[in-house]
Amino acid sequence: MTQPFMKSELPIPPHFDGSKVGQVWRVPYKQRAAEAEPWATEHHLQPADADTFRLCLLAVDVQNTFCIPEFELYVGSRSGTGAVDDNRRLCEFIYRNLGRITTLCPTLDTHQAMQIFHAVFFVDAEGRHPAPYTLISLEDVEQGRWKFNPALAEALGVSTKYMLRHLEHYTAALQRGGKYALTVWPYHAMLGGIGHALVPAFEEAVFFHSLARRSEPQFQIKGSHPLTEHYSVIGPEVQIGAHGEPLGQKNTTLLNLLANYDAVVIAGQAKSHCVAWTIQDLLSSRPELAHKVYLLEDCTSPVVVPGAIDYTEDANAAFEDFARAGMHIVRSTDPLAQWPGLALPQSG
Repeated sequence: MTQPFMKSELPIPPHFDGSKVGQVWRVPYKQRAAEAEPWATEHHLQPADADTFRLCLLAVDVQNTFCIPEFELYVGSRSGTGAVDDNRRLCEFIYRNLGRITTLCPTLDTHQAMQIFHAVFFVDAEGRHPAPYTLISLEDVEQGRWKFNPALAEALGVSTKYMLRHLEHYTAALQRGGKYALTVWPYHAMLGGIGHALVPAFEEAVFFHSLARRSEPQFQIKGSHPLTEHYSVIGPEVQIGAHGEPLGQKNTTLLNLLANYDAVVIAGQAKSHCVAWTIQDLLSSRPELAHKVYLLEDCTSPVVVPGAIDYTEDANAAFEDFARAGMHIVRSTDPLAQWPGLALPQSG
């Protein structure tokens, strides 16, 4: 069944306020729900299951913790307004293409305090915890600069002896795999906390799309295992522990889901970490999908902490590699009809 009356791009609904994208507020579900159906009728939007061209938007970690200024790991990029600008464009992209986006697939970074990338996990010889953004290498572990905090052993159900072996194994695995060094991040994306929630403006767009298109969002949870990082939604940084035990596995359900779409659009935070490693894992797991992947370069930003770390060049280099592999680098402001290789059905 085709969509003969749907315009290729739609106007932005009047409820969207771009000036509020960088703020936390309650989404008025009842009001948005009352508006969604009339909006769909006015613009001749059909249910998503009638789409002849199926497009999935994979939105990586569009959460308060990464996207709201003053929150724990705000991705400001070099401009200082990176994630806010990204999300304004992302919401506008969703609304303009409401009739073309079949499914929204938001990922949620999900953590608790006692995890391998949080300060409480480590102590030095004096019992002090590392500062945020400390990088911990295999050499640091072998020489005892940073050790597992034995006070956490009982809560995590591990022995201090095991953790010594695990940290050596873990940092060596990161080094062999060409991954970033183990990074101590500020406490962030804490399960049950306000930082874990989706950015309200984006959540509102997801909710509105869900009702206007009769499309259930496909939420993806990642990052809860205490003994491994989990940047990519496809799988953890290290999948096997020191004794050969599994720390996690590939998200084959998501891989199979994405394979069923004609196009997969990827945006979110951060370009240098969770976005980049998700794309890399997708490429290495399903290289045949590369030609139908579209990366919204103006809806993602790298991690930059002035005076501490700047991953801008790493992120740009990664995107260049993805383009060479056959993925498409596009801008959210360009009409879908102009995207390379996107064979959209004709519309009125």
